[in-house]
Amino acid sequence: MPVATVGDDAEASIDVTTESIDAYAELTGDRNPIHLDDDYAAETMFGGRIAHGMLGAGVVSAALARLPGDIIYLSQESSFEAPVRPGDTVVAEATVLEALEGDRIRVGTVATVDGEVVIDGEATVLSVPHETE
Repeated sequence: MPVATVGDDAEASIDVTTESIDAYAELTGDRNPIHLDDDYAAETMFGGRIAHGMLGAGVVSAALARLPGDIIYLSQESSFEAPVRPGDTVVAEATVLEALEGDRIRVGTVATVDGEVVIDGEATVLSVPHETE
């Protein structure tokens, strides 16, 4: 399989549900009531439950994994621009912006809900040929 090159892009999406938020909290141990308690969350600036920011960022990882080659995360900068709520579909896109030294590439990453940016960022990853057996 070839490696990712400038201009390559990939996409992934997830439907966020209260069950997926609850499962993420159980998996990670992040039990912040803004994610889990309807009554508490209703009194916050968000007016209701929101998903963990890293749940949305996980969809960015899934988009990166769909680029050509084997993709290995080295770093990610993310700006969380808007909340993700139960019932939202998060669509993440990864676009290769620049070839760096060696097998490293710089990738633009963005996650949206209904066209609104919820996470904006940039990743540095390794893109190496997929080893066949």
